[in-house]
Amino acid sequence: MLKLIETELLKLRRRKLLLIMLLAALIMPFFAMLLFRYKGETGINPLEFYRWSAFGYTLFIILPVVLGIFCVMLIYEEKRHDVAKQLWIVPISRMSYFFSKFFVVLFYSVVFMMITAIASAAFGVLPGYIGFDGNHILYLFERCLEIGVITAFALLPVLSIATMTKGYILPSCITLIYALLGFFLMNTNIYLHPICSTAAIIMRDSDIPGLAFSQTINVPFALLCIAAWDIIFILLANIALKKK
Repeated sequence: MLKLIETELLKLRRRKLLLIMLLAALIMPFFAMLLFRYKGETGINPLEFYRWSAFGYTLFIILPVVLGIFCVMLIYEEKRHDVAKQLWIVPISRMSYFFSKFFVVLFYSVVFMMITAIASAAFGVLPGYIGFDGNHILYLFERCLEIGVITAFALLPVLSIATMTKGYILPSCITLIYALLGFFLMNTNIYLHPICSTAAIIMRDSDIPGLAFSQTINVPFALLCIAAWDIIFILLANIALKKK
């Protein structure tokens, strides 16, 4: 298993596009800086800035879409070059193969959010929009780490779908639908979709201005939602891989 994970991480160095995709982590920190520059405000509440730079569209849209595309590319490239078929000749467990891919997705997600955290702090503090506060910086990095880890689990169904399908168009479309569905269900029921539940966990004790939920946050329910989706899709992926 560890050898598979090491191999998967080494493959990332050859996939330049996957590394370029990390630049998407700068999108919302940059736009947050532009927003407050347009408003001409300085000395604002750091949590207000971080809401725009890391806890808003990055959490609900950008990271899920980037991770979904990442999942699709991981699987599709190997299918296109028949690498997966060669792996089955070697005595490798199907589930070890699947979870090695998931570990890479988890690693990529954490790196993405760490870049977001660094950019959020830099774009807020250096221009003087927010003051340097160690407690708020620590809070930012803690929450970004949580987002990176939990969102990877929330996107495990997309990895499973990529494993079950042959091409890349269908899972790519499903990725967009999956992310948008999570965004629109926020005002309906936060325990129906893993992305909604991820947001609920991250904001469980938050005083971030402008963020509110229509339901009382229940962390065990949110974790149960993510776990239920993951278990179902892991079983489906296992069935699909055994047929190959």
